Amino acid sequence: MATTTPSRKGFLSGLYTGTGSFDLVGRRRSWYIAFGLLVLVCLVSMIFRGFNLGIDFTGGTQLQFPSAGTSAPANVDAVTGVYERAIGMDPAAVQTVGTGQAASVLIRSEPLDPAQLVTLKQALFDAFKPVGPAGAPSLQAISDSDVSGSWGGQITRQALIALAVFLVLVTIFLALYFERAMAIAALVALAHDIIVTAGVYSIVGFEVTPATVIGLLTILGFSLYDTVVVFDKVKENTRGLLGLTRRTYGEAANLALNQTLMRSINTSLIAVLPVVGLMVVGVGLLGVGTLADLALVQMVGIIAGALSSLLLATPLLVDLKMRDKRFRQQAERVLARRRRAAGALAGAPGADDSDGDPDLTDDGVLATELRRERAMAAAASTPSRPGKAGDRRGGARTARPTGKASRPTGKRRG
Repeated sequence: MATTTPSRKGFLSGLYTGTGSFDLVGRRRSWYIAFGLLVLVCLVSMIFRGFNLGIDFTGGTQLQFPSAGTSAPANVDAVTGVYERAIGMDPAAVQTVGTGQAASVLIRSEPLDPAQLVTLKQALFDAFKPVGPAGAPSLQAISDSDVSGSWGGQITRQALIALAVFLVLVTIFLALYFERAMAIAALVALAHDIIVTAGVYSIVGFEVTPATVIGLLTILGFSLYDTVVVFDKVKENTRGLLGLTRRTYGEAANLALNQTLMRSINTSLIAVLPVVGLMVVGVGLLGVGTLADLALVQMVGIIAGALSSLLLATPLLVDLKMRDKRFRQQAERVLARRRRAAGALAGAPGADDSDGDPDLTDDGVLATELRRERAMAAAASTPSRPGKAGDRRGGARTARPTGKASRPTGKRRG
């Protein structure tokens, strides 16, 4: 029990203070495999399974009638059963909208011809007797409208244009403020977030509505925000790195991840909580499908963006930077210096590295075991001194001669 508590405390302390030593960059191959498989599954689902497009994209018929004061409870299951008996197929969507006296039932279906529409409205009236504006059951209380798929197509086209402009501006900003490698890594992470969010909708079968497209655009900024925060810390840690031999680019980037890890986790949690509230209010209380579609796409996008900014963007940046010959040579100098320090430790206990940098073991470059061994060796090399080390003459300390006999302790008598 005494051995597990300090480790847990140290883990939480390192996580919250940004001084942890989680090797996120060193395990980048595992992250690449995991993200690659996830993207592959999403792409396969989008290609072969496709999307459950709403009637705003495909066109259809929409019916609505008030659910307050009906002769029978007009819940989703009851309305769906009446629709199936009248038309012979399932509706595209049935949902309740509003609460109290303003509650109503909204039915979305494939395009219906006039005969089917008359049959359906009569079946709904016979089953529920909705109350009209005059306060009495009326067939006119059931309204219908045709929805054209061209509106959804226009929304999609405008969204794609906005996405293209956004990506161009973001690329220019990242390339100018940071550097080209960071811009490429950020765009790859952003593409991952879009593909995964769209793939989840394809796999689960969520209905794609204009609200889904709008929500997909809103997660782009959040995904890039987290990535830019990490990259800004990487830029700070790697300033002037080519002239130093204290740590490699990958270690400096991993240090930046540890320093911003808790901030990224807290930001994601704070962003997810209102989205969960939006889902609870939109689905559980109001029953509004638009809020549910918007909340679902935002939740998936926020989670995907948080993971990609930590485990994909920065490791990919390290691989892109290590393609540069200068950073590879700097990494070789760092490793050579550590080998010399390890050799000096093995040959002369307590000796420092040959480069004369006393900060070599103070900034976490060497492993914890090497630091502990050097401290133990330095303590062992210090001789024990039971008495005074020497006499002070003229303000200076002089060592006691070792070859002379010890002075008698008693006083001489005259």
